[in-house]
Amino acid sequence: MPASFPRLAIWLLAWGLIGAVGSVLLARDRLSQLRNAFDTDARIVHRLLSQRVVQHDALLSSMALLQPPAGGEQRLSSVYPQILEVKRREGAAQWSYPDLTQAEARSRSLRRAELARLEFAQGRYVLVSAAEPASFALRLDLNAIVPWAEWPMNPKSSPVRVSLEHQGQQYIVQPGELGSGDWRFEAQKNLASESQPFNVVAVQQVAWSQLPWLRIAFWLMLVAALLAALFGLLRQREQRRRAEELLRLGQVARLNQMGELAAGLAHELNQPLTAVLANTQAAHRLLDDDPPELDTAREAMKQAATQARRASDVIARLRRSIDPSTSAILQSVSLADAAKAALNLLEPELHKHHVNATLDAPQPVFVQADPIALEQIIHNLLTNAIQAMANTPASQRSLMLSVASESANGVLSVQDSGSGISPEALPRVFEPFFSTREGGLGLGLSLCESLAEKMGGRLTASNHAPTGAVFQLTLALAQRSPS
Repeated sequence: MPASFPRLAIWLLAWGLIGAVGSVLLARDRLSQLRNAFDTDARIVHRLLSQRVVQHDALLSSMALLQPPAGGEQRLSSVYPQILEVKRREGAAQWSYPDLTQAEARSRSLRRAELARLEFAQGRYVLVSAAEPASFALRLDLNAIVPWAEWPMNPKSSPVRVSLEHQGQQYIVQPGELGSGDWRFEAQKNLASESQPFNVVAVQQVAWSQLPWLRIAFWLMLVAALLAALFGLLRQREQRRRAEELLRLGQVARLNQMGELAAGLAHELNQPLTAVLANTQAAHRLLDDDPPELDTAREAMKQAATQARRASDVIARLRRSIDPSTSAILQSVSLADAAKAALNLLEPELHKHHVNATLDAPQPVFVQADPIALEQIIHNLLTNAIQAMANTPASQRSLMLSVASESANGVLSVQDSGSGISPEALPRVFEPFFSTREGGLGLGLSLCESLAEKMGGRLTASNHAPTGAVFQLTLALAQRSPS
């Protein structure tokens, strides 16, 4: 039934929202883990490289202080693999490169080692320390500076790029796997050496493919399973409630029908049975006379037979006649709400018979009615409409309920797309025991008419062009809507 589609859409929307929120949280958690790991690795890288460059400052300071004999400084290369060459300038000798001379002057002025030559393209740089009587210079290998044994990442597979940058030059320590990522992590900090203030730059690009898709898929399936279980539980409860309501309505209907039948029998059979009794008693007295009055007795028996046939006709075609003095307890009831309740109750039947049901209630209409009786009327009208469309193609089965107010009355119309009511049957549709359906008892519409009359209303039937029938229930408007 189309009414089930909005409900399904709501459940799908709930699944989408809960799934999206959970997926975002899982993705954020994964990104947070990656960021924390990146920050930790960047700090370790900075600490390790800072320890190495500070070691160079210490070596130059030691040589400047100890002034080892000529040639003794060359042994440093065998101890420290990052030292490619050690140069020494004594007395009035000159450095082979002017930049070494300038760096020595700065070193003498600042009283610390100074950067003399930067060759990041070749992975080299030169550090100079001024001293007396000899000054020293170290030519260093950038790649050998890196303590790979303590390195926190696998330099071949790690996605993090690590580089050293200074004065527009860059040396790639670890290439990483930079690409077109959607999230970018970056950390940079100068090494802890005034003589080698290289900027350590770490960069990582995180792509969508690195998100925890398996965990997200599991979360979505888990949410779907939980919502499906909840949906099934609620649907089971609704079906149980609907079954209980149908049972209650069936019991009410049977009691009303029995009351109608008993009232009709009491009223319709009272007079003919009384006449049969009177005529048979009269015939008995006439036959006891001496001489018996046979002609008069025959007439009395003839009258008794006539009344007996009348009683037989009443049983075959009973006209409902409920005592009008018994009034129903009326209250303000919403016609639209009553119609919705009946549609909800019959939703499985509508779906089973492929009937497209719609309700048109542009504005609230409250009427004076007995809620149970009103519910029984609408239920019977909808059931009859479904049965009337049994021979209609499934794609053309439609049921239209409309609520409106006319003058001082509220009107509920039930229109189906069945074959309609034949001209011969239309005047008799509310007649007790009259039915055009095979096996029908013929009390449903008669009961509805009686219930409507007890509430001060009326129920009418007509055909609708080009096909189908329309039943209209008219009840007095309530003075005000219920609070």
